Amino acid sequence: MINKDTIVRRGQFVQLKTEEGRLIGRVADVYKTNRYFMRPESVKEYQSSGKPMDDIFPVSDWEYLVADISAVGVYKGPGFGECLFPPSPGTIVVEPENEVLASFFGLDESGLYLGSIPHHDTDVRINLTRLLQKHLAILAISGAGKSYLTGVLMEELLSRKPEQGQIATVILDTHGEYSSFSRDPVFSSQTRIFPVSEVQIGLSNLSPYQLGEFMPNLSHVQLREIMKLMRSIRGKAYGVSDLIDMVEESDDIKVATRDVLISVLEELRMSGLFGVSDYPPMNELVRQGGLSVIDLSGTTNLRKKQIVAAYIARKLFNIRRNGMIPPYMLVVEEAHQFVPEQASKESAISRGILTTMAREGRKFHASLCLISQRPIQLATTVLSQCNTHIILRVTNPYDLDHIGKSSEGITSPVLKQISSLPVGTGLIVGEAVNSPLFVRIRSRKSRASDKGLPLEQAAAEYHKRVRQKIKDAEGFM
Repeated sequence: MINKDTIVRRGQFVQLKTEEGRLIGRVADVYKTNRYFMRPESVKEYQSSGKPMDDIFPVSDWEYLVADISAVGVYKGPGFGECLFPPSPGTIVVEPENEVLASFFGLDESGLYLGSIPHHDTDVRINLTRLLQKHLAILAISGAGKSYLTGVLMEELLSRKPEQGQIATVILDTHGEYSSFSRDPVFSSQTRIFPVSEVQIGLSNLSPYQLGEFMPNLSHVQLREIMKLMRSIRGKAYGVSDLIDMVEESDDIKVATRDVLISVLEELRMSGLFGVSDYPPMNELVRQGGLSVIDLSGTTNLRKKQIVAAYIARKLFNIRRNGMIPPYMLVVEEAHQFVPEQASKESAISRGILTTMAREGRKFHASLCLISQRPIQLATTVLSQCNTHIILRVTNPYDLDHIGKSSEGITSPVLKQISSLPVGTGLIVGEAVNSPLFVRIRSRKSRASDKGLPLEQAAAEYHKRVRQKIKDAEGFM
């Protein structure tokens, strides 16, 4: 029981002394009780006399707060252990010190500052290695703050000093939400934006196998013919048009096979992605302590997005394995589009390499950050390789069930809280923390994305622009 004057909230942490050490518990629920109102029939009888209960009995003196505490673990300083023995009745319950909470959850004074523990004045600073080396997934419904949280993470990475360990960051940005970093006075010098219209894949830099990934509908015979042609001009620079001309002029390819190859290659040419050389070059795309944004918002073609994702992911991974670029993190927005659970090979061009990165990337310090609003549509194999999840509000029962099965350490009470989390609050679970931890995301320092404007503001600004255009036109006349 807790004194009525003490303020206790659901989600708050408390501390009790036990024989094993200091038990840390989370307040699972709080309710009020009063012994004078425990028998409704008696209350009704007294109230029928016309006098308030307060005039007859000292009601206010017997009102209590009762908190249900869920044991999280035992603090043994530093670190924590499992609670194997209950505390004795009458044990004094106190609020744990900030240092105890930080040590208990494995927070790092020099880590990435993501926010604070709700109801406590404790900063949530996560060790970079624990958060990213074994991959990260950020999961939430649309509008719950995924991009905002990712922006906070980018600020932390861009603000690190060389002696703290800087990594390169590349974002596959499906909605153009991170271009605002290039306009921010603090981070603009570290940021490069590459619109999808400018991205080029040097065809002569591809192996026949890689090109085959972009044409998954080809049969083995058709793919073999393409490989023969590519081998015959190895070492030369060429584009899709050159390859089409070679197919048309070849007498060794059957007519039926030739027609299919020309059709598929024409589709690649129409995408506008394939040229003689790569752009952006790797030295511009991957810069230690820098941020590169591949802005995919200029196309709605999912196949085109997947080709870009597959090529960049594979090239980054292969070059990093050879130690030619710094450790990096590849951020994939709308990850369920690029690594779908249930989709044919033809509809999931980028799934193969991203799955490989999820399985093997940690060995080479090639980190993956997957962001999705539909966890159930995200490939289970890849999601399970993300050893840390930051979960904001999720309401779909199928997604909640999927999260509960794929995220270790989430109990039923915690899972229920996820569906009612306010915007800006998330749950960190997995490798990055010793135990599941709710965090109130800090305010961003950088310029916010224009894509996240409230509907009213977007409509008002559009009206303002239209009125200005009319005014300018009238002035010109």
